[in-house]
Amino acid sequence: MILDAFNQFSSDQAVTADAISENVIDLGPLGGGNLLRDIGAGEPLYISILVKTALTDADGDPTLAVTLESDDAEALTTATVHATLATGLAKATLIAGYWIAQNWAIPAADYQRYLGLRYTTTTADFDGGTVDAWLHIGRFDTRTYESGFSTGVN
Repeated sequence: MILDAFNQFSSDQAVTADAISENVIDLGPLGGGNLLRDIGAGEPLYISILVKTALTDADGDPTLAVTLESDDAEALTTATVHATLATGLAKATLIAGYWIAQNWAIPAADYQRYLGLRYTTTTADFDGGTVDAWLHIGRFDTRTYESGFSTGVN
């Protein structure tokens, strides 16, 4: 899979408290008075979110929720929530290599100009941990095989 830096929401982004993805994607201006985009229609677009380093907390039991949002302001101040990708994920689940979302199809909807993810912590904040998140076309698999295994295909 080829990742496009312009379609990456988070790259090793620390998720310790409530936050917006470090990269909010600008879907571009529209003319003719049309303010909405239908990016989920046609060929499917997907979101994947991977825990890079475990989310940790020494003195509490925080949980994490992730939503896909769009807004006419880059700061996503009055954003519309289009989907909840995860909710109530406990720190014990959020270990390195855990897929918060993998090949999650974006719903067809009317999106505003700026598209981003919102990470929301509950109960407590995390002390550390990072995630990667990106928008992509085409599904991918992450199947692993034992070392030294031959498929017989050269």
